[in-house]
Parts: sequence; C-alpha cells; structure tokens
Amino acid sequence: QVQLVESGGGLVQAGGSLRLSCAASGRTFSIASMGWFRQAPGKEREFVAAIIWSVDGTYYADSVKGRFTISRDNAKNTVYLQMNSLKPEDTAVYYCAAKTRMGMLYNPTLYDYWGQGTQVTVSS
Repeated sequence: QVQLVESGGGLVQAGGSLRLSCAASGRTFSIASMGWFRQAPGKEREFVAAIIWSVDGTYYADSVKGRFTISRDNAKNTVYLQMNSLKPEDTAVYYCAAKTRMGMLYNPTLYDYWGQGTQVTVSS
C-alpha cells in the first residue's frame, strides 16, 4: 500500500501563486508515476499534471501548461505542484494520485492510490 497526504491548498487572489505538496509513504518503490487531478463542484475529476517517477518526464493539461509546474523530491518521496498565475477557474479540490503501472497518465480510473484532497480557491 501507498499512502498519500496533500497539503498547501488555500485561498488566493487571481494572479497569485500556491504550491501543493504530496508526501508518499509505504511501498513507494512500487510507484511508476504520480499525478495531480482536480474536481470542481458539479464537474468530473480532470487531469492537471503528472510526472513519471523513473525518468522525470512531465505532462500537463493544456489549461495549466505554462502556469503550473510538477516536480518531485526523491529524498522526501514528495511531489509538488507549483501553481502560478492562478485564475478563478482553477478553483477546485486538488487530489494527488499514484499509479504502479506505466501509461495512460490522463485517466484517473487507472491510478491506484489517492490522497484526501486539498481545497484551492481563487478569488476574482
């Protein structure tokens, strides 16, 4: 099993920045990639960004490309999501997720482990 704990959400004005953290524990050696997803009220959970554990490859949704950066700290088994130039439409609960198999980074149903989520609210 892998446990994921997110932190760093909050309230920020449009144009501001936040950094989310996701600390992984347990069988972290089994992780192939980690991703961030978000879910706004009344909407489906959507892909935000992902990082492949072994090669540091990163992938982003078009809506956040150029504004968000996913990174990791191997020593701490922690993944970060730096969010800049935030917009009101970025408001959502953000979830960290981990998967043990390669491929299909954009599909939330293929992730094996999920964090509890952290609220991000961007005011206009």
